Amino acid sequence: MKPQYLISTCLFMLIIGFNSHCFSQKLHSEKLDAMTEKYTATSFPLLKELLSIPNDAYYPEDIEKNVRWCEKEFAKRSFTTTRIPTATVPLLLAERKHKRAKKTVLIYLQLDGQPVDTTRWFQESPYTPTLKKKNAYGDWEALPWQNIANYDDDWRVFARSASDAKGPVAMFLTALDAAVSQNIEPNYNIKVIMDFEEELGSPHLPEAVLKNTELLKADMLIIFDGPRHITNQPTLTFGARGIATLQLTTYGPNVPQHSGHFGNYAPNPALRLSKLLASMKDEEGRVTIDGFYDGISIDAETEKILKAVPDNEAQIKARLQIAETDEVGGYYQEAIQYPSLNIRGMQSGWINEKVRTIIPGWARAEIDVRLVLESNPERLIRLIKEHVEDQGYLVLNREPTKQERLEHAKIATITYEISYQSFRTDFDSEVGLWLTKALRTAFGKEPIRIRISGGSIPIAPFVTTLNIPAVTVPTVNRDNNQHSPNENLRLGNYREGIKTMIAILAEKL
Repeated sequence: MKPQYLISTCLFMLIIGFNSHCFSQKLHSEKLDAMTEKYTATSFPLLKELLSIPNDAYYPEDIEKNVRWCEKEFAKRSFTTTRIPTATVPLLLAERKHKRAKKTVLIYLQLDGQPVDTTRWFQESPYTPTLKKKNAYGDWEALPWQNIANYDDDWRVFARSASDAKGPVAMFLTALDAAVSQNIEPNYNIKVIMDFEEELGSPHLPEAVLKNTELLKADMLIIFDGPRHITNQPTLTFGARGIATLQLTTYGPNVPQHSGHFGNYAPNPALRLSKLLASMKDEEGRVTIDGFYDGISIDAETEKILKAVPDNEAQIKARLQIAETDEVGGYYQEAIQYPSLNIRGMQSGWINEKVRTIIPGWARAEIDVRLVLESNPERLIRLIKEHVEDQGYLVLNREPTKQERLEHAKIATITYEISYQSFRTDFDSEVGLWLTKALRTAFGKEPIRIRISGGSIPIAPFVTTLNIPAVTVPTVNRDNNQHSPNENLRLGNYREGIKTMIAILAEKL
């Protein structure tokens, strides 16, 4: 064959192969969309049933109902289940092995929800899933549940844990059903760990992981939790900040005193607490405690990663209805790379209809400290305690005695708890590349990849004890009111969440 003919033939074969590949990808995408639509429609009774089970972790009898429901549903899908006992309610492990599997993927799901104030929910009950759409006035109006058969993407299901995080549980179970229907068998074994005390800070998780390392052994961890990027595009999050909490109390008279009799005489603990807290930050919101940000630096490569996230700062401020931001970082993604010190609540005396003219006996602030990998939580708490001491306070970890009150002008009590550390996984890790490829296949574009999220999830015990990398696959709408009244799940997100999980089940490791 002449060289020019050989070249022409090779080019022809290359073009045919390329077109065939494109056709195959298009067919796969169409098949995935059709499968997702079908199984989304058939899964709504499952979603409704799951959301109807009360799941406040303060009520173990309700949590038991959720554990039993999960045992039943995972058993239907050929999983074996094991209860991992803790001092309160169990963790639940579900496991399914596959032929030719060389690796094991551990999946984290959360089943408990925040407490509810039924008076602030605009429906019969937070545990009665209610279908709603926005009316012409921008208000949410209820629809008959059967209308969900012909749902619109922007309709929503309102219920406690609809987004955080029972919605993803229903998505995953539905994806498993869809995969089986098309003979999609992952080339990896699946272990699913279910947490029923996440909203309590998963207090027993670290010990349970430590005691069951062989049972939980895996090569990587996927967390199906959290909202997508604010643009609602497919998202992967490669880390999360940890969290520690402190309670800071200052003292005045041993019991509240009449402000007329003792005003200008007995020191006011609320005023002292206010000054103490104000001394911890400057006008721009930066922590002034020496050494608080030590060890954190944003190099050029990290800056590139952070700025690749398509945040719209004006949109974020409009959503929060704030005119300016704190200046810990120059922009949102940079700000959450640092540890934070947040006053999450304060109390002293009485207000509103219970207000009275007294000097309070004490004042208290609840503080949370968000942690990053570079900052040691014990060190940060020590720095906070030393700062309080530097303001002239005797710092205790208990209430002061009468003698201590008489001997020391300023006394503060600090108690604390370290819930869990942060974690961070490289973009080019095996799990990172695999999940990126799965989402690219599902949606035909690169997912938004976020270095670390500002919030906290109790994953550090898995990462540190099992020594495995972890990545979060968020699916729900960001405006879902999680932890608040009228929590909801956008049905377009529900469908695309199912699609995401099918793609992950189909993607070869």
